[in-house]
Amino acid sequence: MYPSPPPFQPAPAPLPARRWWQHPALIICLLVFLPPAGIALTWTSRWSQNKKVVATVLGALWLLLLIFSDPPEEEKEGDAKGAAQPTVTATATATPSPAPSETEEVPAMPSLVGGTYADSEQLLTDNLGRAYAAYKDVELPADYAAWTVCFQRPDAGAPVSSAVPVVYLTAPGVPCPASPNTVLHKPTPKPTPKPTTPKPTTPKPAHTQAPVPTQEPTPTPTEDAGDDSSSGGSSVYYRNCTAVRAAGAAPIHEGEPGYGSHLDRDGDGVGCES
Repeated sequence: MYPSPPPFQPAPAPLPARRWWQHPALIICLLVFLPPAGIALTWTSRWSQNKKVVATVLGALWLLLLIFSDPPEEEKEGDAKGAAQPTVTATATATPSPAPSETEEVPAMPSLVGGTYADSEQLLTDNLGRAYAAYKDVELPADYAAWTVCFQRPDAGAPVSSAVPVVYLTAPGVPCPASPNTVLHKPTPKPTPKPTTPKPTTPKPAHTQAPVPTQEPTPTPTEDAGDDSSSGGSSVYYRNCTAVRAAGAAPIHEGEPGYGSHLDRDGDGVGCES
């Protein structure tokens, strides 16, 4: 047997044409930027019932978030400025501009060279000036009012406010140097030592022992026989004091053996005293 055919079912009716306000892209854009309009168009679309409910809930939550959220900071500042600054209509009055004032003259630096520090002290004090000695090896004393100004800075005629005034001084009677910071007392150069030539050393003579005096025979009577009384009539004879010292008889006295007038030069009776 053949199966029975299914019952006849009529074909579904065709859906009406979709309108432009039912387009899904338009509805989504309105849900984001204009939620009330988007929710209204959602229920006219061809979406299913579940999609319409979800779209309606999301659009409502998004609308509540926009309503209760804080406005941006820029809008707050703009509102505050608008509230604090009320619109005031005032007639603008022309304010006369002040007349240009004449240019103030800057005092010029006077010529201080040749004068004393006392003449320029007031100017230096008013402009925080300084004073130095013209010679760098000379120090300023406690009172240098009478010292002479040799150099100045800035030069004469320059504006006083262009630089701190500085003067260089010398003591009364001391001439000014050619330029500041010159040495007044030049150190004397030390003499160069001359090379010394070693002196030739002479060899010391060898020590020679003095000859032992020898007894000479009694001289025969001569013209000098008159000296026998001074020699004590002894046979001992010393030719000089060297012989006396060599014999260990110095000093020799009158009457001792070997004494003679030629050994006693001062005639005091004692020979070869020294």
